[in-house]
Amino acid sequence: MRASVSIGIHGRTPAEVVRALASRVEALGFHALWINDVPGGDSLQGLRVAADTTSTLGLATGVIPLDRRPASALDVSGLPTERTTLGIGSGRADTPLRVVTEGLETLRAATDARIVVGALGPRMRRMAAEQADGLLLNWLTPDAAAEAVRELRRAAGGRDVRSILYLRTIAEEAARPALEREAESYGAVPAYAANFDRLGIRPIEATLDDGARIEAFDVVDELVLRAITPNGSLAELERFVEETARWVRRSAA
Repeated sequence: MRASVSIGIHGRTPAEVVRALASRVEALGFHALWINDVPGGDSLQGLRVAADTTSTLGLATGVIPLDRRPASALDVSGLPTERTTLGIGSGRADTPLRVVTEGLETLRAATDARIVVGALGPRMRRMAAEQADGLLLNWLTPDAAAEAVRELRRAAGGRDVRSILYLRTIAEEAARPALEREAESYGAVPAYAANFDRLGIRPIEATLDDGARIEAFDVVDELVLRAITPNGSLAELERFVEETARWVRRSAA
């Protein structure tokens, strides 16, 4: 794999699971641990837990919706900025581009951490190319991701902007029902449904369920394997990172 490969987990993962898993993710050689931000789960607190048990692992949020958690209210203390990436997005804001642009400016003044923008539409992607440190892509097939990266490079005009793809992934057949539920739930969200229609794909086609296919997604700078397991237990997540580490080793051989 030319792309850096990272692991993503759910924002409500218990602290004791994050603590145990983070050190294993680091030991297996993954680039970073991404924690998404959901109601009832604080991605920044999760990263502080992970930071305490690691020394080189990247730490990232993917993404914090600024309509629910304004940039001015985010507590980024206690995070090693040289290892931290803050992923931000508009959520369901009425003026998404303004909210994210202003949020980016606020965070720039508050931290030296890298800031990436989660974006579906062309205007937000262009803003990320022009102002952010990276663009976080989501729910894309390899071909769609490759085209998005080409667009990013053109819009960046020579700026060094990291391309990142957040990819729902299963590493055991028992997790397939959970993956299908995840795909169906996003397919019912209007913004995502419109994006799937534009691409002419079904949500499940923008997921990964076979290690032999991982190289097809080697079109971005960083690939985040978002762990989908039957129940999110530590044992399941440990199996996931062990198996996906084998995928990465095979692809590099």
